[in-house]
Amino acid sequence: MKLRTLLATLPALALTACNLAPKYTRAEAPVPSELPQGPAYAALPASETSADALGWRDFFTDPRLQSVIAKALADNRDLRVALANVERARAVYRVNRAALFPIVNGAGTLSAVQGTQGRVTDNFLVQAGASAYEIDLWGRLRNLGAASFQRYLATDEGRKSTQIALIAETASAWLTHAATADALRIAKETLATRQETLDINVRREANGIGTKLDVANATAQLNTAQTAVADFTTDLAQARNALELLTGGPVSDDLLPSTLGSGDQTLAVLPVGLSSQVLLRRPDVIAAEHNLRATYADIGVARAAFFPSLSLTGLFGYASAGLLKIFENSSFQKTANTALRQRIFDGGATANNLKAAKASRDAALSGYEGAIQNAFREVADALARRGTIDDRVNAQISLEANAATAYRLSTARYNAGIANYLEPLDAQRTYYNARQSLVSARLVKAANMVELYRALGGGLQEQSVR
Repeated sequence: MKLRTLLATLPALALTACNLAPKYTRAEAPVPSELPQGPAYAALPASETSADALGWRDFFTDPRLQSVIAKALADNRDLRVALANVERARAVYRVNRAALFPIVNGAGTLSAVQGTQGRVTDNFLVQAGASAYEIDLWGRLRNLGAASFQRYLATDEGRKSTQIALIAETASAWLTHAATADALRIAKETLATRQETLDINVRREANGIGTKLDVANATAQLNTAQTAVADFTTDLAQARNALELLTGGPVSDDLLPSTLGSGDQTLAVLPVGLSSQVLLRRPDVIAAEHNLRATYADIGVARAAFFPSLSLTGLFGYASAGLLKIFENSSFQKTANTALRQRIFDGGATANNLKAAKASRDAALSGYEGAIQNAFREVADALARRGTIDDRVNAQISLEANAATAYRLSTARYNAGIANYLEPLDAQRTYYNARQSLVSARLVKAANMVELYRALGGGLQEQSVR
């Protein structure tokens, strides 16, 4: 067979090769077909735009928060690591795919041989060819490439998961900063009020109409307020530090929130729907499925090791004793060789490699099913919180209003001499706790919307496609 004819048959041989990898079939999702419903769950309206198609700039409505998220996406180091891992996985896939094609090397040599009579003979050699090119009869090389490709896709989905998590974490950190600013403001207002109360009690005691007990109680409450201000001042600084770690650098003061307000920095309603099939579109679930597919290809690689391998070596070139005559037709040379190799004994290594590949497939299947179950649980938990959080916030609003009224009335009773100082003191503590609890409830509500958005796979697009 001529070398040209032999090389021409290589693609046909590769195309007709067997594939020993098992056929992949998607496993049934090990969760109910519908998301949970019941008293704890909100009846959220369906929408033509699913949560995973809702752009993060459309979901997060505060312009300052949008700018902070954009900064995090540009500068966060964890996201940069994820991007680098994607590039590495792509390169590994291309390396494995290249094994399907022969590697052609070229070489040129010049040698001078001196004979017994002192005569020097020059030999010139120019060669090119493929050495030990494996014909992929059993699909080993193709399955190596397929496994690398699936792992590359899984890595890319991991990058998407990192992006979604980064957006959610940045938004949560920004909202936490806002809530901490509210808590610090309340603590400072309470400190000022308790300082005034202490001053009044000191004057009353000096005028003989108060007691040292009242002064001591007022001082203790002032000290408690001072402690709270110190703690919230630290918390606010730490909240900023956490936010700047996520954004990869300093955040300017004009982008930081001074108050959480009513927690309306996100859309009030998020499209959810009822089908749990939406979970299959989450990047972490897709990544788990790509990893599972890769293990099927690994089994094909392990099975191919039981069969003989066929490799080819082909060389062609020119050899001549004169440099000017080297490329004449009479100087052309060509060779072609085949080698068939079959492993006879390896101490069970080949069989155990196949067992390991199958075990990896089983583990990846469990990982895929676990990813679906985890996604279902995260969405269900977020919906359960969403279904009751409005009741909690409304109760806290009412509690704060009634606590304010009780504090005002008890202070008036104390000033009129009807009640002792313990009555307004207790009412003041209740009012302070009610204000702080309202801030916490509003933060929980805002953070719950962020978590639900993340759990449903939202955050990949900057804006929704309209």
